Amino acid sequence: MKLLDIYAKMQDDIQYIERKLEGSVRTEEAELNDASLHLLKAGGKRIRPIFVLLSGRFGRYDIERLSHVAVALELIHMATLVHDDVIDDAATRRGQPTVKAKWDERIAMYTGDYILGKALDTAANLEQPDIHRILSKAMVQMVIGEMEQFRLFYQLDQSVRDYLLRIRRKTALLIAVSCQLGALAAGVSVPQSHRLYKFGYNAGMAFQIRDDILDLTGTEKQLGKPPGSDMRQGNITLPVLCAMRDARVREAVEAATRGPTPDEDALKQALKLVRKSPGIREADELSHRYIDKAIGALNELPDIPAKKDFVAIAKFIADRSH
Repeated sequence: MKLLDIYAKMQDDIQYIERKLEGSVRTEEAELNDASLHLLKAGGKRIRPIFVLLSGRFGRYDIERLSHVAVALELIHMATLVHDDVIDDAATRRGQPTVKAKWDERIAMYTGDYILGKALDTAANLEQPDIHRILSKAMVQMVIGEMEQFRLFYQLDQSVRDYLLRIRRKTALLIAVSCQLGALAAGVSVPQSHRLYKFGYNAGMAFQIRDDILDLTGTEKQLGKPPGSDMRQGNITLPVLCAMRDARVREAVEAATRGPTPDEDALKQALKLVRKSPGIREADELSHRYIDKAIGALNELPDIPAKKDFVAIAKFIADRSH
């Protein structure tokens, strides 16, 4: 089954979530309203809401109840993107100008804060203390992950372990929590919700590794931003770390990341060498190992259509090109 088939099958519920997302951020403050809706209207895969809804299929499926989780988690994700684009001085996101680029840094920061506040307001509709504890802890870890990334900008001597811990906090955790909280909101047992958490965690790790590979190998049309954006911003990702075992590649990456304004010729040379190196293949192999773990986490769950959909999404993540 293709990913588009899954989306088509869930079309009504996805559109319901889209309407809830838009309604949740609308405000009478015109500039804040426009800035908040800007990224939302640029689209996205909505992986987190999809994972919430599919996890809810293992229990008592109630789209209204699950929407409080799905919308809250997607809003948290959106808020981090708005803030990230300020930190990274990014001009485009999903092929559109960033909030920071279209307005300014102050508007972007306040917009991110507003969206985050609306996420918490949405989650407050659920009277399950465990959901709020899990959500708040995840948000704390995400901020720590962002600080770690900032601290390690331009640091070529960081380890693979540093990288994996960073993406665990920045990306995998929110995807894992999407599965876990969708399950808990639907009354799924704690052991089963934990298996879904493990699926989401491993799928999330693979998702970010694949994202970092695509940043190096994709085109601007595919990515919605120039390739090599991570390296340009001093963010040293797994494929680059693996590639730098070759002294020639390390020298080129060092030349490309000497300061906040990289030499474009040096960046192109570094990208060329990384693309030809074994680093891309090694990162891809690790991504596939995480996917195998994700699918393995589903083994003891009931054989319902949602389980097959999760497997199909995992396989898409492993080989996605956009």
